Amino acid sequence: MTTDKLIVALDVPNAVDGLALAEKIGDAASFYKIGLGMLTGGGLALANELKLEHGKRIFLDMKLFDIGATVEKAVRGLAQFDLDFLTVHGDPYVVRAAREGAAGSEMKILAVTILTSLDRGDLDQALIKEGQVGDLVCERAAAAMQAGADGVIASPQEAARIRALSEAEGKLIVTPGVRPYGADVGDQKRIATPAQAISDGSDHLVVGRPIWQAEDPKGDLVLFGHVYALQRVNASEQAPDDLGLDGHVQCAHGLVAHDELRLDGQGAGDAGSLAHSPRQSCRPSLPKAIKAKHREELFCL
Repeated sequence: MTTDKLIVALDVPNAVDGLALAEKIGDAASFYKIGLGMLTGGGLALANELKLEHGKRIFLDMKLFDIGATVEKAVRGLAQFDLDFLTVHGDPYVVRAAREGAAGSEMKILAVTILTSLDRGDLDQALIKEGQVGDLVCERAAAAMQAGADGVIASPQEAARIRALSEAEGKLIVTPGVRPYGADVGDQKRIATPAQAISDGSDHLVVGRPIWQAEDPKGDLVLFGHVYALQRVNASEQAPDDLGLDGHVQCAHGLVAHDELRLDGQGAGDAGSLAHSPRQSCRPSLPKAIKAKHREELFCL
């Protein structure tokens, strides 16, 4: 199952490695993020190739920040590549300039609020005003969306609060810092599991290290796809068919319609259960490519 709600971060050194990873993943992913770290390693060329030759959607994560005129020119130049998402810093004047540069294109401008690798201690060192990180993120998100941003980048810890803002109506929330339960957090400080991010209103999840560091990137991404779809069925009124599912899950009790399933999440680290009756446990049959240890992780996400 492929869903463009999952964005794979190609956080590898250069375009050659990025293309090799995309080829390994194949049709398990339809949306890729290319960041600043690959810019000098052929990032734009890779974006163009994945878009034109492989039919993938592209999120260019540049986090542009400069005077308004420069941002506008940069965004206008990038718009010619037919990109889907582009990030800029969330300062209102930067967002307004980016909107001008993107005029006439379909490219969405996403505002960065506060990086998910930062905590209050980092903000203190940068002389950022006092206040809880979550409060500052919401303030910046509201200001950016008022300035015309199509959405924001926000950690899963703030997604629910941003979704509740009046300014967020019709806007996108794209969430990095997503990790399966027990996974290495790397340099991220404000993280959550995919299940929490989905239930809190994120529209897209950005998944990097858990995929590109995996022994089986395609198999692990398929697992994320299953988890995403099942959580969306559980958290919303959407029909399974709208999520790219066939309406059934194979389990120990046979084929069960998704509208009879529920995910009962318990405490962090406690395996939830997928059940179609109060007394029967039902776990979906995952692709054989997924290692046995990941089958248990599905219910800890």
